[in-house]
Amino acid sequence: MSQTDLLAELSWRGLIHQCTDQTGLAELLASGPQTVYIGFDPTASSLHVGSMMQLMMLRRFQKAGHRPVALVGGATGMIGDPSGKSEERNLLSSEQLQANVDGVAAQMRQFLDFDGEHAAVLLNNFDWMQSYSYLDFLRDVGKSFPVGAMLGKESVRARLESEAGLSYTEFSYMLLQAFDFVQLCKTYGCRIQAGGSDQWGNITAGIDLARRMLGEQVFGITAPLLTTSDGRKMGKTESGAVWLDAKRTSPYQFYQYWRNVDDADVMRCIAYLTEIDHEEYQALADATENDPGRRTAQNRLAEWMTDFVHGADGLNAATRASRILFGGEVGVQTDESLSEIFADVPSSQADKSLLEGEGYWIVDALQASGLVSSGGEARRAIKDGGVYVNNERVTDDQCRLTAENLASETVMIFRKGKRNYSLLRFA
Repeated sequence: MSQTDLLAELSWRGLIHQCTDQTGLAELLASGPQTVYIGFDPTASSLHVGSMMQLMMLRRFQKAGHRPVALVGGATGMIGDPSGKSEERNLLSSEQLQANVDGVAAQMRQFLDFDGEHAAVLLNNFDWMQSYSYLDFLRDVGKSFPVGAMLGKESVRARLESEAGLSYTEFSYMLLQAFDFVQLCKTYGCRIQAGGSDQWGNITAGIDLARRMLGEQVFGITAPLLTTSDGRKMGKTESGAVWLDAKRTSPYQFYQYWRNVDDADVMRCIAYLTEIDHEEYQALADATENDPGRRTAQNRLAEWMTDFVHGADGLNAATRASRILFGGEVGVQTDESLSEIFADVPSSQADKSLLEGEGYWIVDALQASGLVSSGGEARRAIKDGGVYVNNERVTDDQCRLTAENLASETVMIFRKGKRNYSLLRFA
């Protein structure tokens, strides 16, 4: 993708929500390699699915021949961005904030090239804010920042009108973020800031401040937020956020999240988050419209995203786990991996001593698992060929289970029919 094709690429993907001057930006991009920055709030030690929108935006700029700057908000993170928030965040300790900055910075290196021709730059705004005294900041920056313009921003106005109100601390956030743009323009020649649509007020404040302090014309562009068709933020599950850190969200859980995206949302996710080209995108859209039951687009999205975030090993582990859930060979597993795969499956406890000696009668085990309510029902299910232990069919209602039948250290998997699972944990 060339520098001149970038805006066309962003356009067909639906990634241009607002732009301060699209004609001027197109001319700037066509004039040669540019520097673009996006800020990331270090509110946790890992980025989440919502952060992928901005990571991919920087990546697209880089692949088009521009230099991306990933700015981690070590200073602004100490305050918290009020944009889109109904109440003030809890302030983080300096130790927790630094741990978050380190974690987020390490993840960014996975998605951006920091060594190539258009090497990305990773910065922390605490580096230039820590030495700024309050009085110097008011004198140098505050005098160039009209309060009237600030009060006119939707993000500020919404909080002022809310029950929670807006503290002076949060009110100052916009000033700090605006100064980031000035600092990056002055030291790195950065003339483009990108971000989510909720950052429009902060971005335009930075553009105005750069004009007042430096006399420079700079540009802002935002992408839509990653939401479902009914307006809910994506990247949330009943158990919490979908993280990019495998220790927080396993590759299997990550893979399953994308496989379960609604038909109404899947093509937007592919356009926003992947590098799948327009031709394949159209083929996937046609497959979704003509044969939605096959979930071709969801499978491709899950495959692409898991491979991109967790690599080939993570994708292989995720697909292997998916096959187990849908009746495939269990193989050697751990309690932890089975807990992830069968997180939503009922489980029961049994005494491990039942597996000793002649073993645990399959009929009793089925009743203990909760899959049948009586011995008669258990025997009929076995006779009909509908009972499985670790996805292997049981044909003998006199079968005895021993420790050799454990799928992991303590777990045995029971299935009745195609999809009715239960776990027995022996302790």
